[in-house]
Amino acid sequence: MCGRFFISQAPEIFREFYGYPERPNFPARYNVAPTQPVAIVHAEGGERHFRLVRWGFWPGWLKDPKGFPLVINARVETITEKPIFRGALRHRRCVFLADGFYEWRREGSGRAAVKTPYMIRRADGAPMALAGLWETWAGADGSEIDTAAIVTTGANGTMAAVHDRMPAILAPETIEPWLDTRGVDPGPAAALCRPCPDAWLRLDPVSARVNDARHDDPSLIEPVGRPQPAAPKPDQPPPRSSDEDAQGALF
Repeated sequence: MCGRFFISQAPEIFREFYGYPERPNFPARYNVAPTQPVAIVHAEGGERHFRLVRWGFWPGWLKDPKGFPLVINARVETITEKPIFRGALRHRRCVFLADGFYEWRREGSGRAAVKTPYMIRRADGAPMALAGLWETWAGADGSEIDTAAIVTTGANGTMAAVHDRMPAILAPETIEPWLDTRGVDPGPAAALCRPCPDAWLRLDPVSARVNDARHDDPSLIEPVGRPQPAAPKPDQPPPRSSDEDAQGALF
């Protein structure tokens, strides 16, 4: 799963990295949470563009979002077959602007369970291209809301120490085919969303202050000094981090 992320570098770095013409001046955000506005890059008319959307996917065919589950992730294993994502996968693929994300390592069960937050970022410091799907939802009154979800895949060896899933992190050379909905069909596009190489990632434990989405400051991405967790042994299941995993059974 991916339920929190951060975007800390200057807007111009992202503009140069993704090559969109807009010049947004957005602030750094250290604890981006679901339902909040988030920045994405998408392609239109052969050009890339910056757009703000709501993190929490609403399919275009949805009549009333009241009571609709909060859909923040799309499992790559099922996006080609699930009706909720089928149209977006074919016509509206995107990349979330991010520098990294948070995940919680869960140890124990019940009331004795302990959750330790980890910050995951690229080891080379480059922007982290999170594959996503977006859609424009139109209300009966004519209002429109752009919404999006992050595509997830199975964990690589590094992430397996914390959780059994991770966001699909695109390589620089796969960003273009992912965004090219006119030239790349859904099947080949989905195949781009696979676990990234272990060496790409750095994991650092961070303060439990990140648990509260109301906290949003640079101290959240400061490592607290505990050692990086060890990957699970072959005969042990990978750890799962939170109750948010239940979404996978729905979508």
